[in-house]
Amino acid sequence: MKHVVIIGTVIPEPKSTAAGKRMLQLIDFFQSENYKVTFLSAASISEFSFDLNSIGVDFHNILLNDSSFEILIKDLNPNVVIFDRFTTEEQFGWKVSETCPDAVRILDTEDLHFLRKARENSFKQNKIAEDKDLISDVSKRETASILRCDLSLIISEFEMKLLTEKFKIDETILHYLPLFAEIKPSERSFSERKNFVSIGNFLHEPNWQTVLKLKKIWPEIRKKLPEAEMHIYGAYVTEKARQLHNRKDKFLIKGRAESVEKIFENARLLLAPIPFGAGIKGKLLDSMVNGLPSMTSTIGAEGMNGSMDWNGHITDNDSDFVKKAVDLYNNENEWKKAQQNGYKIIESRFTKENFLPSFSEKIDDLLENTDEHRQRNFLGQILQHHTLQSTKYLGKWIEEKNRN
Repeated sequence: MKHVVIIGTVIPEPKSTAAGKRMLQLIDFFQSENYKVTFLSAASISEFSFDLNSIGVDFHNILLNDSSFEILIKDLNPNVVIFDRFTTEEQFGWKVSETCPDAVRILDTEDLHFLRKARENSFKQNKIAEDKDLISDVSKRETASILRCDLSLIISEFEMKLLTEKFKIDETILHYLPLFAEIKPSERSFSERKNFVSIGNFLHEPNWQTVLKLKKIWPEIRKKLPEAEMHIYGAYVTEKARQLHNRKDKFLIKGRAESVEKIFENARLLLAPIPFGAGIKGKLLDSMVNGLPSMTSTIGAEGMNGSMDWNGHITDNDSDFVKKAVDLYNNENEWKKAQQNGYKIIESRFTKENFLPSFSEKIDDLLENTDEHRQRNFLGQILQHHTLQSTKYLGKWIEEKNRN
């Protein structure tokens, strides 16, 4: 039986983050390919952590900068190792390379962190991110991690294009694998739904800025729809978020969502004026799945609909956002059309049957031709050279310091 080891920054929380859902989708894929799956993480188990043992996944807690990891990974002897963000690869990639040199190393980028960070910095400076803003310590570290791995999973078509065209990364070490989704046709009609909804982990800065944007534009929407309420859901509600709760203004901070499906099937419109970020937005994918039209920004929709019509409207202008949100909330025919657009996007661009066969072939090819694949990735070989492995020697220094 083949064996895949996943090294996670955190233990998956599928009800809290899209990244948690993504990880469970990867686990499900490898189990369907008859792999034994082991999950390693230095993070602590929380009350919201998914019970990996319940789906037959072995879990081991690991230590940072400690030789016990090498002992464990050598004993596990995996065929494939997946790092769930570039920072995890920095920490453990060199140990895997030295201890299990034949294991195929895969980086699941989640989204491109350097792209999100560049946009966040530009947002704070009240400007649009330019190409020059993408060049940073984070971009150098993340692209180096991509080059060191045998394969990197990219979640967005936009990010694939960015890496291949602007950063000249060889396509043979990249693989487009978005979040997967399956339509759950809603039985709730337009007239049976009411209110606006938004959702997102409050610890994630793009989500928090989205809430602040909603707080800003909500009074204009409420003037035109005085009976409507704005419901904000999300895990890890902060004190500053609670302070935005205002029952009189019908701007309600609801906290963690126990069932996204139930919330979405009762709401009439999702509002997500996302000011910056990267990757595929889980909330927008979930809205399409559950037949809930949405209003979002250009960055919110990025990489999702291709040339297809959105399941609502895309705009970066606040007054336009308000007008179109109100119109869509009131117009049943347009609402139904938007709902169908969402279903079409899911069927065409996010069903797993469209992606898993080619991913399976890619993994099999890597396992059979690892040496040849690595020989073609000369830049990756350069970055494996000891004189450039600063994270390796930093880790060794910390490990020795801890020992003494």
